[in-house]
Amino acid sequence: QVQPVESGGGLVQSGGSLRLSCAASGSFFSIGTMGWYRQAPGKQRELVATIISGGSTVYADSVKGRFTISRDNAKSTVYLQMDSLKPEDTAVYYCNGGWRVGAPLGSWGQGTQVTVSS
Repeated sequence: QVQPVESGGGLVQSGGSLRLSCAASGSFFSIGTMGWYRQAPGKQRELVATIISGGSTVYADSVKGRFTISRDNAKSTVYLQMDSLKPEDTAVYYCNGGWRVGAPLGSWGQGTQVTVSS
């Protein structure tokens, strides 16, 4: 599996929006699951959203209704549209793939920093 490359993070005010991108490839992207994870300072990495090869999506309760995960197979890219951002969304965001939801098996990239100011 190729190491994913995340981008699109930045500094935004509470209530704002950002769109993250993850350039990925390999079997996880094609026939497995791809997920967005985040890690805030002093906290464990947590699963935010997952998209399964058939197109089904799964979200953490904390982001339901605010975040949307999608994929562009032609570009081998997974996106995370984040709306109505809150200060508690501040974290480094990563993408990773696997065969099951919440069980990442690929390499971790450098992530992209998202900072939400109040």
